Amino acid sequence: MNFKYVIIGAGLSGLTLAQKISTELNEHVLVIEKRNHIGGNCYDYYNEEGILIHKYGPHIFHTNHKDVWDYLSKFTKWNYYQHRVLTYIDGNYIPMPITTETVNKLYNLNLSNNEIEDFLKEQAKDIDEIRNSEDVVLSKAGKDIYEKFFKNYTKKQWDVYPNELDKSVISRIPVRYNRDTRYFTDKYQGMPKYGYTKMCENIINNPKIHVLLNTDYKDIIENLEYKYLIYSGPVDYYFDYKYGELKYRSVKFELETLNVESYQDEAVVNYPNDYDFTRITEYKKLTWQENKKTTIAREYPTWDGEPYYPVPQKEYLDQYNLYRNEVEKLKNVFFIGRLAEYKYYNIDAAIKSAFNLFENKIRGLD
Repeated sequence: MNFKYVIIGAGLSGLTLAQKISTELNEHVLVIEKRNHIGGNCYDYYNEEGILIHKYGPHIFHTNHKDVWDYLSKFTKWNYYQHRVLTYIDGNYIPMPITTETVNKLYNLNLSNNEIEDFLKEQAKDIDEIRNSEDVVLSKAGKDIYEKFFKNYTKKQWDVYPNELDKSVISRIPVRYNRDTRYFTDKYQGMPKYGYTKMCENIINNPKIHVLLNTDYKDIIENLEYKYLIYSGPVDYYFDYKYGELKYRSVKFELETLNVESYQDEAVVNYPNDYDFTRITEYKKLTWQENKKTTIAREYPTWDGEPYYPVPQKEYLDQYNLYRNEVEKLKNVFFIGRLAEYKYYNIDAAIKSAFNLFENKIRGLD
């Protein structure tokens, strides 16, 4: 078999590159995927009740990149879904992230936006240098909110407290001095109307794109003739764990279909302090499906199973840097994506990264 381009991994980064190579460069490309489906962790499917399930947890598309939105809009129509999250605190369901509505409901107050800003500044701890995720919250909202919303939730997720995690982990969660309870405030938000899997099928609907599922690339790569390899799998696996296995957090899902039309008020409810699961997702509320039944998923953090989240602690980042030094020595091999770069990517960032790789390196290849 002879392909100029071989892509390892059928997640969104790999599929986007396959689409651009096949259409803009008019080249055949082979995509090799170890799983039995395309779409990576965005993969969704219909269960026995006809409810669309996100197999690897809820994925909500949001971006401020118009080029990414316009690109995906060629392959899907949208439900203009705006994501909202509730957090179960002291027996009440409180909006998350931290906003005027959050503070008022948490403390039974009726403060204005300006008063909320003053209130939180009074609670905030003066920290000279933000070193970790605990510092982030304490400097913005103080000890009580830190302990109610973040301390135990982070321990559940990562098996360490926020003071042991890089500041980037919680920095993604904003504190707003307004009443906007949407989890994301990006200009473009939505859910693919017919699901992520259908969108991904449309992305690679080109006879020049060839997909091989259920295949470990190492089993066949020696039998392939190719010029360029684009790799989106685990970087440590590529190098045969030369510097040891990198650590990832995974998730176990407990699915339950209930004979009710609605289970909870929002699609996602977090449980930072109660139970062993971190959150419950009700999928119908993500997809706007109508069904007399509903399916929920309880999420339990685990360190076994599919690699989801790189662990943002110094020892693992240092370990990854050893692999990155090896990557930089390679010619005609390009690493991209969450697993290959040991970096958490939102959906839009994964696609934007594929855009950049294509324009800055792939397009100029001979």
